[in-house]
Amino acid sequence: MASTDKPRKTPPVAPRILILMGVSGSGKSTIGAILARRLQWDFQDADWFHPPANVEKMHKGEPLTDGDRWPWLNAIASWIDEARDKGKHAVIACYALKRRYRDILVGDRWDLRVVYLNGDETLLGRRLATRHEHFMPASLLHSQFEALEEPRADENPMVVSVEPAPQVIADRILAALGVAATA
Repeated sequence: MASTDKPRKTPPVAPRILILMGVSGSGKSTIGAILARRLQWDFQDADWFHPPANVEKMHKGEPLTDGDRWPWLNAIASWIDEARDKGKHAVIACYALKRRYRDILVGDRWDLRVVYLNGDETLLGRRLATRHEHFMPASLLHSQFEALEEPRADENPMVVSVEPAPQVIADRILAALGVAATA
């Protein structure tokens, strides 16, 4: 695992794994799916790794604790390692709100790149108010902003505004990475 006080090795321009991070409503799943389709990479949503007890807590409007998150984060990190071991390229949409969470996911994996989908609470609150199929209620958005530790320069994040349409955001990410989409 990477230390939080040492710069991580700079990833290649075109990483093998992209981690799209941000609070609820930032477009992680939508943009991640667009990128994966256009790049013909695997896609996973970190929400799929939550154990049923976590999903139940969120349905009840209860914020998760770090104790709730450790098994979830370790399962995601294992999936990342499996993808890398198989030589796959992948996009994963994950909250990854705190540095210590990103340290588990990124660690010493030099071929990953964190893409921080950055938006303000008002905009994202409006988006969440129209989303009814998700187990994460809009009432927990404020707690996510309180917990958020924006990635620092030593994490080599790509920071992207979520104000434009998802296709435009995906275009900007691909252009910044210098990656040509195939679809």
